[in-house]
Amino acid sequence: MPYELKHVFASLPQMERGVAKVIGGDPKGNNFLYTNGKCVIIRNIDNPAIADIYTEHAHQVTVAKYAPSGFYIASGDASGKLRIWDTTQKEHLLKYEYTPLSGKIKDIAWTEDSKRIAVVGDGREKFGVVFLWDSGSSVGDLSGHSKLINSVDIKQKRPYRLALASDDTCGSFFEGPPFKFKFTLRDHSQFVNCVRFSPDGSRFVTAGADGQIFVYDGSKGELIGSLGGEKAHKGGIYAVSWSPDSSQLISASGDKTVKLWDVGAATAVTTFNLGSEVTDQQLGCLWQKDHLISISLSGYINYLDKNNPDRPLRTVKGHTKSIQCVTVHKSEGRSYIYSGSHDGHINYWDAETGQNGCFSGKGHGNQVSKMVTDQAGHLVTCSMDDTLRFTDLTKKEYSASDVVKMDFQPKSVSTSVGGLSLAVCIGQVVLLKDKKKVFTLDNLGYEPEVGVVHPGGTTAAVGGADGKVHLYSVQGNTLKDEGKTLEATGPITDMAYSNDGAYLAVLDEKKVAKVFIVADGYSVKNEFYGHHAKPVTLAWSPDNEHFATGGMDMMVYIWTVSDPDQRIKLPGQVCVFGAEATVSQTFSPAVRLGPRRHYRLIGLLPLICGKNEPAVWGGGVLACVINL
Repeated sequence: MPYELKHVFASLPQMERGVAKVIGGDPKGNNFLYTNGKCVIIRNIDNPAIADIYTEHAHQVTVAKYAPSGFYIASGDASGKLRIWDTTQKEHLLKYEYTPLSGKIKDIAWTEDSKRIAVVGDGREKFGVVFLWDSGSSVGDLSGHSKLINSVDIKQKRPYRLALASDDTCGSFFEGPPFKFKFTLRDHSQFVNCVRFSPDGSRFVTAGADGQIFVYDGSKGELIGSLGGEKAHKGGIYAVSWSPDSSQLISASGDKTVKLWDVGAATAVTTFNLGSEVTDQQLGCLWQKDHLISISLSGYINYLDKNNPDRPLRTVKGHTKSIQCVTVHKSEGRSYIYSGSHDGHINYWDAETGQNGCFSGKGHGNQVSKMVTDQAGHLVTCSMDDTLRFTDLTKKEYSASDVVKMDFQPKSVSTSVGGLSLAVCIGQVVLLKDKKKVFTLDNLGYEPEVGVVHPGGTTAAVGGADGKVHLYSVQGNTLKDEGKTLEATGPITDMAYSNDGAYLAVLDEKKVAKVFIVADGYSVKNEFYGHHAKPVTLAWSPDNEHFATGGMDMMVYIWTVSDPDQRIKLPGQVCVFGAEATVSQTFSPAVRLGPRRHYRLIGLLPLICGKNEPAVWGGGVLACVINL
């Protein structure tokens, strides 16, 4: 079956308080890029819902920059490894790989001919190097600093000049190539976080934790002056970015503002106020064509409006932490994906356009473990904060009254007709009706792992670590143990009833999937083998004749219920969603992930096709969720 990538719903940048975030810009002005976990995320600047992802780093990626030619991207990681890879092909083929530093790479700069590259950061013997990108041969010595170097930039017009910014409160100026140290810049009193040359090369600026921005001559390195008098910002400044015409720049600060500066007049033209919370601190910025972008500590990407500085034109939201669960809901003919992450954040995505947002108000305070939707139009979520939440999908707002406190940490939740919900907690199974607990099973004699309620609301099936599925009849507001169990080959990892209630599919740690026929007293229909490591997630096709499983082996199988040998195997390729991950709705997995060991499949989603879309595995589109 042919398949292709349809959408990538990208994660936000991974942020750290007090640490600047470098945003790279496409020299053609079409894209911008940033890092999250082991991924480099490339997004279209006019429509950030259009995204691509590079996943080949083995360690956390810290910075990525386009070559001025636009044909290559250089990305550096926390181990000191630099990868230079192609931007023109979907496969993003690796061109060169170097290890220029022994510690975290903090910034990268290219010469305008795309031949030389400077890399700075942390290390034991040195904090920066500059070399020919195609051979690795040194073209200078970036010495002169006693602590890690935060930022580097190279003048984009000959004669070349290079400037550095370091944690030792100093900057430095180099001439070349080969680049040779000329003198130290000692104007800052605290860490120097960023240095950037203007596009025309006439000036460069440094910005520091002392809230000051200094302007220097681009050719001689002489101090010209400072912006904003004694201080440019009330808080530390983490990033600056020049306008294309070199007359203005923007600066991002921990004081929760971004300022637009007239460099010639040394005055702020506009101050953009981005909020009052700690998460509104601004740690990165980019001026790309007519777009002014800043990055908040929350990871939110803000498109700034010169005409309305107190309200961004657009705020791009999403996940910054790993995604733990997903579900899908169709409303007014459109499919929406809902995703919950490790930090308790819930996001929703239009499955067609990629437009996204999050619920307002205060939600879960810890990892969201499972989510489903009910017939009343609620998103039902369970979390490691020991609560179940019922959130109205039309209002998209958390309600303080629709929270159910559990006695023990919930692992799984399922819903059915008549307002029924089933929560599986550590050592306990709880039946709820109309958002209230009505019955509790304790002292089970086994550890419950996952529970599902039959679509008809007649039976609750609970899978245990004992390798059995325990069946309970739902009688009014109680669960009655009928003494019937179904045998699996190992501890249960996931299970689900088909949409019509005809089948129950069960996954276990022994890498076996079983399908039981409900109407025939839960007799075994078929057994399915294929995974090489523990399968962890299962989803039914809308036609009830197929189901998909995903495992720790990073394999996705699509099974035909009536014939175990008729299967589709999707090896070594997956769609990615979210935070140290990205989400994709595709016809099948489509982003190549190399032979790494840091991938973990989280969930599978059946998505309903639109009218003009090809039918896949019975009318659904498969979305896979991984963590990187």
